[in-house]
Amino acid sequence: MTETPFHLHNKTILVTGASSGIGRQVAISASNMGATLLLSGRNSAELEKTISLLSGANHKIISADLLLQHERENLANEIPMLDGIVHCAGTVKPFPIKFLDQKKLDETLKINYEAPVLMMAAILKNKKLNKNASLVFLSSISGQHPHKGGTLYAGSKAAIESFAKVLSLELYPQGIRANCISPAMVKTPMFDQAADEMSKEEMEKHIGKYPLGVGLPEDVANAAIFLLSPAARWITGINITLDGGFLLIG
Repeated sequence: MTETPFHLHNKTILVTGASSGIGRQVAISASNMGATLLLSGRNSAELEKTISLLSGANHKIISADLLLQHERENLANEIPMLDGIVHCAGTVKPFPIKFLDQKKLDETLKINYEAPVLMMAAILKNKKLNKNASLVFLSSISGQHPHKGGTLYAGSKAAIESFAKVLSLELYPQGIRANCISPAMVKTPMFDQAADEMSKEEMEKHIGKYPLGVGLPEDVANAAIFLLSPAARWITGINITLDGGFLLIG
């Protein structure tokens, strides 16, 4: 059999936000590539569904609300040594600037920025990363290409991209890498929600701006697997854009 660096054999990977959408698909795809998965999220029933879809054995669920300090600390204590993390938990709530308030600001930043930052702090404090581990954070093209109503979402994603770069600077002596993936529109439950909120004509017009069509969760998962794998051992501190050509003509 031909050897390939595009594999995750003998690697233990933590996926947050694994109860649905991209997080679920990352877990499924990573298991297909040989990884042992630790699944985290707030919906235990949906995490059970995810784990039932995985290939291989010895996968584990660690339910945790990453907004709560004691649950982040419990997660950091309970997990084994990790070879990779894919942080997929997040929220999208567009608001025109004039309607912003402290509550809306806190809701978005706590989930999209504070939770992953403080989770990583707890994991590093507990020394739970193996040498040459890979850290992957789910950003968005909005981080660099904001849209109307996207102040909170775009700002939180730009912040997480900067965070990943700082991680890469601080952790490279251990061979640990940190990168981001920035998708455009992907067919997830959030896509379905957007379709419900927009007219059919508006949705079709937007989809028409994607030369290669709207993305699938598998497309994002494949990029995550690449960054987690030995094939990406020389890549750190970058942001991979996945947009089906949207930014070329959008």
